[in-house]
Amino acid sequence: MFIRGRRLRQNQNIRNLVEETSISVNDLIMPIFLIEGKNKSEKIDSMPGIYRKTLDKQLEDIKSAAKLGINAIIIFPAIKEKLKDPFGKEALNKKGLVPKAIKAIKKAFPKMLIITDVALDPYNSDGHDGILKDGEILNDKTVEILCRQACIHAEFGADIVAPSDMMDGRVVKIRQALDRKGFHNTAIMSYAAKFASSLYGPFREALNSEPKSGDKKSYQINPKNYREAIKEILLDEAEGADLLIVKPASFYLDVIRTSSEASVLPIVAYQVSGEYSMIKAAAKNGYIDNDSVMKESLESMKRAGATIIITYFALEMARLLKKN
Repeated sequence: MFIRGRRLRQNQNIRNLVEETSISVNDLIMPIFLIEGKNKSEKIDSMPGIYRKTLDKQLEDIKSAAKLGINAIIIFPAIKEKLKDPFGKEALNKKGLVPKAIKAIKKAFPKMLIITDVALDPYNSDGHDGILKDGEILNDKTVEILCRQACIHAEFGADIVAPSDMMDGRVVKIRQALDRKGFHNTAIMSYAAKFASSLYGPFREALNSEPKSGDKKSYQINPKNYREAIKEILLDEAEGADLLIVKPASFYLDVIRTSSEASVLPIVAYQVSGEYSMIKAAAKNGYIDNDSVMKESLESMKRAGATIIITYFALEMARLLKKN
């Protein structure tokens, strides 16, 4: 006698019955790229279908997302070069692009969860996530600014702040700063395992945030290291994070799996710009089917143990789920 596994694969109904992994619109976070001005939309050449848009245009997209059942967005600002300096001072401007956007989005869509990126690279003329001095990132000085930035975002209505900088000790300091200001209900979604990956190129084009000199290897995780990533996951959990991000996703499914087993917190897979663009490029050339591979890629992250997925496919996937 031998086991006939095909008995449970012979028709769609039985396959549905024993299906182990599923994805829903509730799992998706939609990133948006914001620019100053009105009625403007700028194409991002390396990310087909994704645009930098002014707030009025983004509000239209958020309305579409809400109708499809997407409940969360994450904001990334493309800051004008003239506003950048070595200390990222624009990150603390209460009249700046992000605070204005948080307030307007929350007014238009009170139930939409607003997540904000907390880091200096969009605002820093050096293109780094922290303050650069003599070729070194000043960890503690950077964390002081990040705490103030997070509190400003919370003040204007952000539901979740997401420090993406990878500075040591920033989660506990941000938690303390938020609590001192009375923002006890503002959650922290930490970029806990953020690798020094080669897959961020299209994103850096979108924000014009490529480092002017050097790289980010002194503060992002070596892609060859697995145990170091799990250490960072556990450290951020201990420091008071509410959710933990693994970034990128597709090449790091092993880290997602172990993180989901080692931590009691929700694990967020970030399907980064390079992952998105590779699928789009292959689909454009007819090598793969866009929808099938999009769906399979996101399901692989859920299968590995992710609770939530940040993806530039959010609108496309939501439409596909609604159609099916």
